[in-house]
Amino acid sequence: MRGAGKNPEEVIRGRGITVGFGDRLILDNLDIDVYRGEILGVVGASGTGKSVLLRTILGLQPMRAGEVEVLGVPYSDAAPAARSAVDRRLGVLFQHGALFSSLTVLQNVQVPMREHLRLSPRLMDELARLKIELVGLAPDAADKMPSELSGGMIKRAGLARALALDPDIVFLDEPTSGLDPIGAADFDALIETLRDTLGLTVFMVTHDLDSLYTACDRIAVLGDRRVLIEGTMGDMMAFNHPWVQQYFRGTRARRLGA
Repeated sequence: MRGAGKNPEEVIRGRGITVGFGDRLILDNLDIDVYRGEILGVVGASGTGKSVLLRTILGLQPMRAGEVEVLGVPYSDAAPAARSAVDRRLGVLFQHGALFSSLTVLQNVQVPMREHLRLSPRLMDELARLKIELVGLAPDAADKMPSELSGGMIKRAGLARALALDPDIVFLDEPTSGLDPIGAADFDALIETLRDTLGLTVFMVTHDLDSLYTACDRIAVLGDRRVLIEGTMGDMMAFNHPWVQQYFRGTRARRLGA
């Protein structure tokens, strides 16, 4: 596992996570671990609760039962001050970028800084422009509105905002969705580079086989309201479950050279 070492440190530990809406359980007694320095890909059929799990770990979705520990803090039960301290060490790229349409790219990147830091406007401008450059956007993108950006630029702008506070862990929800194959490959390469240069841990919800093969150190497959299997690509290929076999050994996977 790249970046994790022989005795990997858990930076996210979820036990017994149970989430439901009305009479329907989405996650039931789910366990999951994420290790420092890895890119974990979370995959599963539509409706298996991938995004729900991400939001639950972040405390945005209430649990009916279970506990979540983040960076050594019992995050699900933490007091507001303790949770806020952890929040400053987390970055999130939601689906479709989730940029504020009335703000420029520069102002979007500054949103976490304004919430958590006390910086002069000049310093915030400098830091935000640094993050924009870090994700591969041209300097003039800083002054553009989200409506003026392509899909790939929106993803990168959202990633710049996720990196605004120099987080330990970055959560990515379908980061390559809607991108053409070249743009998606470039984004995967960017994530790997940022992980290696900044020492990030990445929790990536995805359905993109290319991302799973090229960028992820480990994979967690959701199904039947839990994690069916957590491990390497080799573990996925050997796991005897109909959906897992179809996904990783199906026609599209064979075209990728699985």
